[in-house]
Amino acid sequence: MRKWPVCLIILFCTQLASVAVMSQEKLDSLLPIRGFCIDAPRPVQLDSFVQFIDKELAPRKVNTLILLVDYNYQFKSHPELVDSFPLTEQDAKKIVKVCQKNNIRIIPQINFLGHQSWARRLNKLLQMYPQFDETPWVKNPDKYEWPNADNLYCRSYCPLHPDLHKITFEVMDELCDVFQTNAFHAGMDEVFYLGEAKCPRCGGRDKSELFAGEVRAIHDHLAAKGRELWIWGDRLIDGKTTGLGIWEASYNNTYRAVDMIPKDVVICDWHYERADKTAVYFAMKGLRVVTCPWRNPAVAINQVNDMVGFRQTATHEMKDKFYGVTETTWSNTGRFLRSYYQQTQPTDEHTSWNCFRIMFEAIGKL
Repeated sequence: MRKWPVCLIILFCTQLASVAVMSQEKLDSLLPIRGFCIDAPRPVQLDSFVQFIDKELAPRKVNTLILLVDYNYQFKSHPELVDSFPLTEQDAKKIVKVCQKNNIRIIPQINFLGHQSWARRLNKLLQMYPQFDETPWVKNPDKYEWPNADNLYCRSYCPLHPDLHKITFEVMDELCDVFQTNAFHAGMDEVFYLGEAKCPRCGGRDKSELFAGEVRAIHDHLAAKGRELWIWGDRLIDGKTTGLGIWEASYNNTYRAVDMIPKDVVICDWHYERADKTAVYFAMKGLRVVTCPWRNPAVAINQVNDMVGFRQTATHEMKDKFYGVTETTWSNTGRFLRSYYQQTQPTDEHTSWNCFRIMFEAIGKL
């Protein structure tokens, strides 16, 4: 067996390391954020999820994990808000450890403002603090259907209730502490109830000012602790002008809040059926924007190519506003992992697990 001189081996290894560093730097230049968004796992799924991070996310150069926790954590600050199947502090530390090993930033999320219920079920905040409900006069129907006479999709909390922020900020801080992060995702998507006429605090107020005020309140609390705020972007887009409709954009005038919020808020701009170019809109407003696909691989590839193209052709002032991409899953973590590892083609073509594979294959070829 031929023996190579030690100096040549060292030189070869050094060159390989240099290529790897250059490749990483190039990828970071093309797409600074390469994210993955998923529900926090149930405790029984934790080990499989940690392995997924280590064996699937890390090799694909995912560097951001948006973890949809909500109240599925054993809060010490507010144990009354603990929901079903909560993670413990030790569980969270396992996720932190594997993410730190692989240079993946964790951004935990609790849905603030909207999404305080689903169908007939209240989330834990309104279960325990019904006085925070923006529309307490709207009663849950015996059988939930959409559309309905009350325009009930998901309930909102009243952002002007004087006792609200003490509670929401304490659970937000606790999640940021346990996940050792400098960022928090506050949700704030699909807010249909806001500034309702019967609300004694915010009735008659401008809905865009109410929305912007809540963004600023959350932002300022986080900023005081050196943390940044991420939110979904749909309420900041004019649904009628763009034709994007009531889900991907606003029909209750909250879109004007885009000019009233701090410029260091990060916008997660989700479009699932078309590669809409609203990232340019947010960037021109001075906001960093992350494009978020879901389950359509062709759309996701277009969105990746768009984001890379925007960065390559933008002015120096706007380039870094185009922040990257994040695959969303909108699936129970257990179901996602089972489907991901058992996936067959072509029956699973339009799924989040297939979109994840194909999108990051495309990113790997950049």
